[in-house]
Amino acid sequence: SLASTPFILSTSTSGLLVYLGRQNQKSINPNEVSQTVSQITRHPNYNSATHDNDICLLKLSSSVTFTDYVRPVCLTAGSSTYYNGTTSWVTGWGNINSGVSLPSPQTLQEVELPIVGNRKCTCLYAGVGSITGNMICAGLLAGGKGSCQGDSGGPLVSKSGSVWIQSGVVSFGVSCAKPNFPGVYARVSQYQAWIKSQISTDQPGFVTFSSSGNNSDLTVTCAALSGGATHLLSFSLSLLLSLSPILLSFYLFL
Repeated sequence: SLASTPFILSTSTSGLLVYLGRQNQKSINPNEVSQTVSQITRHPNYNSATHDNDICLLKLSSSVTFTDYVRPVCLTAGSSTYYNGTTSWVTGWGNINSGVSLPSPQTLQEVELPIVGNRKCTCLYAGVGSITGNMICAGLLAGGKGSCQGDSGGPLVSKSGSVWIQSGVVSFGVSCAKPNFPGVYARVSQYQAWIKSQISTDQPGFVTFSSSGNNSDLTVTCAALSGGATHLLSFSLSLLLSLSPILLSFYLFL
């Protein structure tokens, strides 16, 4: 995702050439532009074992010109709330099933998913992985839809009126869209202060997303929670988003 003119937010730093406005991986993209990366800033507290703080910023070599096909996305502000069931979308060119590549011409894919509250997600991942307050989960408990290998660093977004807001960046999961294992994303709202501290000009736009109704996740209980999972906090939920020469490796990292 593009957060500001020169910055991209993502969880991946696997490539140093960024493509904007791309739709297909294996055919001509007439609206595509590319930029080299001049700097990568990884979060200082990134933990490769737990995937906590799985986010970095990419600074592009020059500013990006906006078009009808290349636009920045708003980032979720720290005061946002994403209740259990909040409608979201994730996009990417990753596998369409475990070990099954997206067929040619590899057109960008999109899937609609509900947010899974952090308490519920912690219960589901008990014994498999640690869900921290820096993460947000999304997926169908029945499985069948979700992010997959190759989607890492891609954006998880929700819509407020006519405004698209990035809440997460694809981080990790168990296989692909496996039942009872929703995808886990870096939670953008947790990094508002850090992102702003790294970008001196052309700051990305942070927007508060407010869920309606009641948060059913607050009533979820399980052994993993009662056993003292102090890393799980009740807070707002939130991989790119402003157009400058720095790309947010939280969502624009593909």
